[in-house]
This record gives sequence, structure tokens and C-alpha cells, in this order.
Amino acid sequence: MTTTSRRFKTVLVLCITGLTTSQSLPSSFPQIYSGAPSGDYSSEWQSYFEVTDPLPNVTFPLTRSFAGNLPVQRTGHPNDTLFFWAFEHQNGSLTSNSSSEPWGIWLNGGPGSSSMAGMFFENGPMHINGDYSMASNTEFSWDTVADYVWIDQPVGIGFSTADADGYVSGEDQMGTDFLGFLSNLVKVFPSLATRPLHITGESYAGTYIPYILKAYFESPNPPVTIVKIAIGDGSVGSGPEFQDLPAVTVIETYPQLINYDPEVFKYFQEQSHLCGYDVNLTYPQNGTIPTLKYVPSIYDTDSAGSFNSRLQFSKSFKNRSFRSRLLSRFQERSKAEDLRPFAKSTHFRKREERRQDWVRSKRDLTGRANGTIDSRYGCDLLDEFIDYAINFTFPWTLSQPDGGVFDVYNIPDALDPEVPIDASVFLNDNRTRTAIHAPTSKDWVLDFDFTFGALGIPMTFLTDLATNGTANGVGFVFFSGNDDSLIAHRGTEGSYYSNTTFGGIQGFTRRPATPWTDDTGDFAGIIHQERNWTYVLFKGAGHLVAATAPKAAKVFLQQFVFGTNTTGLVTGSTVTGGEDPTLAEDVMPGSDPIFYGSLSTESSTIWPEATRAAWTSFIQTETATVTTTPIPTSDAVSSNSGAVRCAASCYYILTVLTMFLYAFFL
Repeated sequence: MTTTSRRFKTVLVLCITGLTTSQSLPSSFPQIYSGAPSGDYSSEWQSYFEVTDPLPNVTFPLTRSFAGNLPVQRTGHPNDTLFFWAFEHQNGSLTSNSSSEPWGIWLNGGPGSSSMAGMFFENGPMHINGDYSMASNTEFSWDTVADYVWIDQPVGIGFSTADADGYVSGEDQMGTDFLGFLSNLVKVFPSLATRPLHITGESYAGTYIPYILKAYFESPNPPVTIVKIAIGDGSVGSGPEFQDLPAVTVIETYPQLINYDPEVFKYFQEQSHLCGYDVNLTYPQNGTIPTLKYVPSIYDTDSAGSFNSRLQFSKSFKNRSFRSRLLSRFQERSKAEDLRPFAKSTHFRKREERRQDWVRSKRDLTGRANGTIDSRYGCDLLDEFIDYAINFTFPWTLSQPDGGVFDVYNIPDALDPEVPIDASVFLNDNRTRTAIHAPTSKDWVLDFDFTFGALGIPMTFLTDLATNGTANGVGFVFFSGNDDSLIAHRGTEGSYYSNTTFGGIQGFTRRPATPWTDDTGDFAGIIHQERNWTYVLFKGAGHLVAATAPKAAKVFLQQFVFGTNTTGLVTGSTVTGGEDPTLAEDVMPGSDPIFYGSLSTESSTIWPEATRAAWTSFIQTETATVTTTPIPTSDAVSSNSGAVRCAASCYYILTVLTMFLYAFFL
């Protein structure tokens, strides 16, 4: 075991706010400050929206910025607005009437998360530290590439406002609202109407952005000119597709999760097969991956096993939904801030119940592959391997007294607790509110729970969207962090490009295998480009790519989103930059160390070389013999399967012996 001193880091995660039901939705409204022009929006409003007052604790230079609320123009809801904060790439670039330079928009997901999270903890020019001090992030800020606008949406999120009966009823309404907002934005900054727009975002923005693009294509007179969308670790399709289907590849990426145990791996491998998750991706794709039938666990409150319902987290805090999975990561901060006590106690109680189940039944999983779906976890493989790590694998076992902590956003980060992350002190400071023309009718919160209506539905229109994209010259970019377990890259590969027909062909014609580097020449991951679609896998990045790999993220933005770098581009039978056979695999190995500790005190653990070598030999043989589920598959989950072949027994013996010695001397 080694101890390492690493640079202080801050990783953005979704914070948890108070319970809000559809019966108690608050009304809020924008604040009109002195100096606001009269009449309709126009370029005269630029001076009003300009941020000129000093910002608390900001002692470093920033480019000129503009902020405030603009209506979405929904009939009968004048208080439905979106809040924006726009930063210029160069002085005067946003207000120029003659500029033809591209511009960008950033959206966070949630659903219900403020995009100020992205600004202050990922890719904006300011960074709020754990001690609430402010640091410059201008070296990696995305406004150094183009004029960039961070937008709180849908209505009612962050500093955006909404009437009590004016919240969105679904994603189509969200898309319509967004175009209404853009119609007003281009009145204030007229050049934005014709300048090439790149819409970027992450996580649940993987659903937002396609629906915004859908509304754009359906509009007879769209207010802007969209040329590209870029989605990072996006949630698209059904929940099992992007959260549970990738479970085995996540474990292959980080076998530390299961202590490099071949028997445990074979258990998860068989469960994946029984659930229909081991789909075979081909190049080009042969057949459409169907919507998977999710078998619920005994911990699911939804007896029908509808993952779509589980994404509607505000309906039941007992559902382990998209964000309630993250509650454990905030246990220390929740105690300090007294956030969502009901959800917190429910989470700890459920986690403790599961821990006791494991202990009583001695569920180390060894020898448990028996041809049936696990009766406790069903097909919820994400939660199952998380619980396994917390109960049986160091250093995650250290978090048991706290109810079990696992960072689904960044696997190698096992800190407990982490550095506090909180933008509310800065944003709710009245000096900040006044400077950025924010509403006084509400406080800013990072996450806001409310009933969106239908959420998380399969993206059945993605091929139609791609067809429109091809016809209108709109590029599609999908990127993933290799260390993300919540929405792992395997889900992106299956839900986005392999299941979609674009440029007349389903999926890519070649497996992504071209390396790309950052601006210092360091290996950054895998890049692939075909028919105006781009896929990027980041080495050493989590769910929040720009937070965990800021240097590579900026190069990616410059060269592959806004730029014309052709690395990885397929032209006929050639690929620019070549292909590395070692990268032409379903798995890109993660890092060896797992980091743990408290706050800024960090240590790391690395398993013995013999253990890792034995695992490598085992997995090479095991993955070479496994049989995948053919496509198309039946949407009924089979309950019968042949046992997964056992291989490399001599290496298994060596592994077990090594792990025993390691545990003994630990």
C-alpha cells in the first residue's frame, strides 16, 4: 500500500435539496433591476445585462460577461424564464454585430440541475474551492475557445423562474421553451442568430439536447443556427441500457471493485447474460438493440420494474433513482447542512439492510453462478457491484460506518468524506445577485426536484434526428469518461451510435481504435469520426469530464467540437491517425491506484503485481471464450443459460493465494 500526495482536487457532484412535490411547487419571478430598458428585448438590453459590479472574492481578471433572466415566451406564463450567464471569448465578441465566429451553450442535466454547477466546478472561468474561496480557471475555461453561455433550464431550475403551474410537463415542452428563450437571447445579441451554435452538455442533458434539436428541426423559423451538438456521459434510452448493461465492462475496467476475483467476475458475467445485457456490438451494427426488460430487485419500490419511473426521483425517495444513488457521497455535507434528512435516513437504513443481508448470507458470490437471476438484486447490476465493493473490497469498506460511500461518477475516488462543494454561498450573496441580475424571489440551489412528467423514455426518434442532422449538416459528438460507472461508455456505445442509423448506415463501420493526445502529447483516449458523427473516450476522466480531465477536455473542445481535427476520421478504407489494435477492445483499462482518505488527506492502494498479472491472464482467456447475446434479442429475459466457461485455473490459484497473503499483511 502506498501513500501519495496529490494536487487538491474538487469534483462536482449533484447536491441534494429539499423535497418538493407537484402539490407544493413554488412560484418565482425574475427581478427587474434599475436601468432596464422599456419595450421589447433588443441590443439596448446589452448594457443592462452586462456584469459590471464587483463579484465577491473574485480578485482575478475575467472577460466581459452578461447575465440575467429571459422569458421562454410560453403563453399564460410570463414568469417562466431561463437564467443565463454568458462570457465573451474576446472583448466585444459577443456584442459585435458583424461577427461570424461560432459560439457555445453549456447545459447540466439532473434532471433539475443548475448549469452553474458546470460553470463553477467544471468548465467555467471561476472555480469555487472547498473553503468557499474563489480561484481562476481561465486556463481551462471553455470561454477561451468561443463565446460561451451557461443556462439554467428547464424553467424553475437554479436561478430560472416559473409560475407554480408553469413547470414543464415533459421533454417536448422543455424543447419548445428553450427555443422561446433563444428567440429573446438573439434579440439582445443579434449576431448569435446566424453564428454557428454548438450545444454542449452532460448527463441528463443527453436527453435535453436531442429534444432541443428535435424542436429546432420542427420549427419553421428557428431563432439560431445549430451546427453541432456534443453530449458527455449522456443518459439516453432506457435506464438499464446506460446504467446496468455496462456493469461487466465497468468491472473489467476496474477489477479492483471485486478484488480481482475471477469467481466474482464470472458471477456478474452470468448475471449480465441472463439479463440480456451482454449484447454484441458489431461494425457496422447488425440488428437493433431492443429496449431491455428490466427485472427489478427486492429493493425496488416499483413492482413493474420500470426504470423510467425510477428516474422520476421526486415521486419516491425509496427509489434508487438517478440521483438518490449519489446520496451516500454527501453524507458528511448533509449532516452539516441538514439537507434532505428523510432521504438521508432512508438511504442509510436501506444500505444497512443490504449490508446485513450480505453478512447473514455470506454473499461473497464465490460459486454462486447457477443459471438464475439473483433474487435480491434482479438485473440491477450497478447497485449490486457497488454493494459488493462497499462490503468486501478495501478501501470502499472503510465507508461502512458512514452507511456506505461509493463515487459512481469517478471510480478510483474513494475519499470519505470529500472536499465540500457548495456554490450557494457565492450565488445567494446579495452582491452576486445584484451583479448578475438574479431573481430575489428564490434562493439558488444546485438541484431542484419537481414532477417533469414523462422522463427517461427511450430515444426512439434518434435515427430520425440523425437523418435530419445529416440533411442539415448538424454534427453529433458523444464523449465519455472511462472512470464513470453511472453512465459508462459501453452504454453510450450501445444507446447512441450503435443503435442509430446515420448517413445511411447503422452505427460505425469500424471499431473506434484511434489514439488522440492532449496539447502536450500525452495520451488522452480514443477518437473516432464517421459521417459527421464523433465518439471520444477520455482516459482518466470520470462522469464530469471537464472536472477530472480539464486539459484534455479543452483540447477536445478546441479540436473536435469547434475545430476540424481529422484524427480518427474514416475515409474509405483508411483512418486518419491510424488504429491501435490494443485499443480496439470493449474495455480500456483504468488506473491501478484507488485513492482514499478524508478531505484533503489522500492515500492510495495498489494491488500486488502478481495479482494484477494473474487477472490479466485470466481475463484474456475468459473474455475470449464468453458467448454474447445475439442481436436482435427477445425482449423477454431468459431464465436458462449454460454456465460460463471457467478458464485459466492455474492463474486463479495464484490469484487467490496472492490475495490471501496481501490481506494478511495488510
